[in-house]
Amino acid sequence: MGKNKFEHLPLSTSGPQDCALTGPALLHTPYLNKGTAFTADERKNFDLIGLLPSSVNTLEDQVKRAYDQYSARRTPLGKNTFMTSMKEQNEVLYYKLIQSHLKEMFPIIYTPTEGEAIQDYSRLFRRPEGCFLDVSMTSEQIEQALGRYGSEEDIDVIACSDGEQILGIGDQGVGGILIAIAKLVLYTLCAGVHPNRTLPVVLDVGTDNHELLNDELYLGIKRPRTRGEEYDAFVERYVSACRKLYPKAYLHFEDFGLPNARRILDLYTPKIACFNDDVQGTGCVTLAAMYAAAHVAGLKMGELRVVMFGAGSAGTGIADQIRDAIAVESGKSKEEATKQIWCIDKPGLLLASMKDELTPAQHPYAREDGDKEKKGLLDVVREVKPHVLIGTSTRPKAFTKEVVQGMAKHVDRPIIFPLSNPTRLHEADPKDLFEWTDGKVLCATGSPFPPVETKDGKKREIAECNNSTCFPGIGLGIILSRAKLLTTEMLVAAVKALAAQAPALKDPDAGLLPDIVDVRDISVKIAAGVIRQAEKDGVAQEKGIPKDEGELEEWISEQMWTPRYRELRKVDVEGASRAARGEAGSKGMERVVSNQQ
Repeated sequence: MGKNKFEHLPLSTSGPQDCALTGPALLHTPYLNKGTAFTADERKNFDLIGLLPSSVNTLEDQVKRAYDQYSARRTPLGKNTFMTSMKEQNEVLYYKLIQSHLKEMFPIIYTPTEGEAIQDYSRLFRRPEGCFLDVSMTSEQIEQALGRYGSEEDIDVIACSDGEQILGIGDQGVGGILIAIAKLVLYTLCAGVHPNRTLPVVLDVGTDNHELLNDELYLGIKRPRTRGEEYDAFVERYVSACRKLYPKAYLHFEDFGLPNARRILDLYTPKIACFNDDVQGTGCVTLAAMYAAAHVAGLKMGELRVVMFGAGSAGTGIADQIRDAIAVESGKSKEEATKQIWCIDKPGLLLASMKDELTPAQHPYAREDGDKEKKGLLDVVREVKPHVLIGTSTRPKAFTKEVVQGMAKHVDRPIIFPLSNPTRLHEADPKDLFEWTDGKVLCATGSPFPPVETKDGKKREIAECNNSTCFPGIGLGIILSRAKLLTTEMLVAAVKALAAQAPALKDPDAGLLPDIVDVRDISVKIAAGVIRQAEKDGVAQEKGIPKDEGELEEWISEQMWTPRYRELRKVDVEGASRAARGEAGSKGMERVVSNQQ
């Protein structure tokens, strides 16, 4: 077998893996442990004889055994807890098991079951993972806490949450560490970001959840949430410490509350490579479905009229992405592109006269007042004649037959995306949308739905706007290019790369987005788009990025971590890397701390 042309890269996954650990220390390091799959030679060379049963298993054998154990757990939360335990023991097996049963396990390791685990965080707690920062900590203390996880070369992505708005279940305080961990799992699972080069962080600023404040076992700060200048100064201390210690790391903000999510993102976007999945991720994947739908409908993105029903952080985030895409595609200014989007929230159509009622993110979408009557969804649809209707309102069945048919009167292929989660909160059932439009609707949803059978007997796939098809690939592109910023144009490039993978481009009856099972291949395409745009925008800092498109994808793939056992190469502790010493990432730090206790 010939030598891989990119195996010299620091993140290459080819060839043997350095290991300075032996005996129990090796077995207790999740990203190096192979359990019963250690070969006879490895057992001899790494002092494992007598520590394992004599039979040598393959990874496939282990996956079968682990799946049987997983299946024996009777409840989703029990399955979730089992998977957490496995991750603490053997990361290769953990990721391989999920990869082998992706659709079945996705709701267990992420939403909705992870939400239940987060709610019970303080009662299910067994051992810490990640970095816990609280609002009373000084800059020096924050740097000391974060600095334990390596040198500036050791961390690629840092995910943090302040726990205020978790997965639709609200304020969960210090339990927010689990959503940071879950997001990083998706970066690894979906885009091959090395698990021992990630760092989950919780910013504990208190909680306004009275159940937690009154729970004697709650593990976070027992006081109402800090807000205002003290909060902002704490976030600044955190970001500054990240920039100082890990200047090449990409910062992911997750599940911040409505007053802070957009504001913090806007503050730091011009300064560092950062991303908020609630604001940008949902917008990106929705926009990708829109690109595909516009292609099927024969419409130009720059000409679309869009109604957003629900203008919270998700709704305005989607609106911003659509605005940016319209501007990029048409050459219009952002202000001109904004005029093609109508936002409706609880008070009705957003109007300039609402002033203080509007959030900063809503202000750009407020229309000049005509008549003073508050306009609801049906009124706006009749007046605007939109091509696109998107729901993030959490108002069940809000897209009524009258609204949908009113829209379908004026456009040949109405594009309708009821995105609210969970399923019981969706604005419309796809089955009804197809019936009310005689099968002409182009539909994507926020939750999984089965295919719809139309009157002519065809089965129409329903695309799910799953952020996990998008944000991991964006992160991978930023990590590999070492981009110093994430620009608007890079996000649009990511969206186009995702949209280009839509099955509907080849078969109009197929889905507007690719299936989650193909996510790693999709992530390569998205990362390639992001890297190329980063080069054009002058923000890529990595040297030696291939110019040929095929080589670029090969270069990306070679640096994506894959759940497979690599041969271990024994090295001396002296001079060994942190990874070889078992000290890389949050899992490595866990082992170091436990050994010191």
